[in-house]
Amino acid sequence: MKKTLVKYRNSAFRSFIRRHSKYAPILFFIGGFIFDTLTLGRIDRTYDLTVLCLHMISLSITLYLYNLVDDKKWKNTFLERYEEYFPLAIQFFFGGLSSAYVIYFSRSVSLSKTASFFIILVLILIANEFLKKRISNKYLQFGVYYFISFTFFTFMIPVFLKELNTTIFLISGAVSLISTLILLTIIYGKSPSTRREIKLGKMVFIIISIYGIINLFYFLKLIPPVPLALDKGIVAHEIIQKNGNYEVTYESEESLIFWRKHKLEFSYSPDQRVYIFSSIFAPTDLKKSIFHRWRRYNAQTKEWENVDDIGYDITGGRDGGFRGYTYKTNVTPGEWEVQVLTEEEQVLGVIGFEIKTRTNQKSLRLKTSKF
Repeated sequence: MKKTLVKYRNSAFRSFIRRHSKYAPILFFIGGFIFDTLTLGRIDRTYDLTVLCLHMISLSITLYLYNLVDDKKWKNTFLERYEEYFPLAIQFFFGGLSSAYVIYFSRSVSLSKTASFFIILVLILIANEFLKKRISNKYLQFGVYYFISFTFFTFMIPVFLKELNTTIFLISGAVSLISTLILLTIIYGKSPSTRREIKLGKMVFIIISIYGIINLFYFLKLIPPVPLALDKGIVAHEIIQKNGNYEVTYESEESLIFWRKHKLEFSYSPDQRVYIFSSIFAPTDLKKSIFHRWRRYNAQTKEWENVDDIGYDITGGRDGGFRGYTYKTNVTPGEWEVQVLTEEEQVLGVIGFEIKTRTNQKSLRLKTSKF
């Protein structure tokens, strides 16, 4: 065993880390991000739940171990040999847990509600790269940890309780707040070096401020209702339920526009129905009421006007998402959008399109897909 440890201490990996110590933290952050991108799929899958829980537990333990290094707590123990890897492990788990949030929402037809999280990720990367002490800056360290903890619990608690509403969100935030403050208090009590570096009152104020800002964003409807995600949204000419499938007929986009299936211009004939098809991912057995809010843009007032709210209930568990549709007749030409909302009016996504009156009988480029 002793020979193995000596071999490890002199390994090529250890030498590589020491030679590139300047860039190692950000590389490990990106490594954690990529690892989860390649391995995670469904938030309610046993594998995903296990990986995310292990990430969170490992991050908390490593954070504790790292903050006691300067106090020589691990001197003459086997942990002393791995002390230089603690900050890299923290970066890896930060990256892995951050990526989970992005992964589960990146397939949404509307990324507008997740853009804020991408911005926060970029800020974390920039702060981590340019702050003088980087991850050793304990205000940054615990601030990022709390943000990651908040997003973790807002995913996990609804999955385990199979329920999603404002109360559950507030409970998730409270659990993350209490668990973070407990960890901070334990480290602060056991680590004289931490007490010298930070003021406990200031750190608690920062964490509570993050808690307040995230809740403000939630009530302003600036973040999506995790862990729900809008998987598909299509404006269609016809929808037929057949043999357990939805056959959706829509105007297909030109082959050059490969990133979008359906055209954003809808060729409309009088008395024709305009359908909106959506599929929403939800964890297994989670039940939720959602609705389509049809909105038309008023060119004179330069504002969007609500036209109709049409709702239905969903039940989670299907890989392709819970499918449903609404439709309208007697619509007017112009710009339209359909917001896919929860009953609390949290936006899952927005399906935008333009209705144009059909002036000739030229055949449309229609395509039928099964969902």
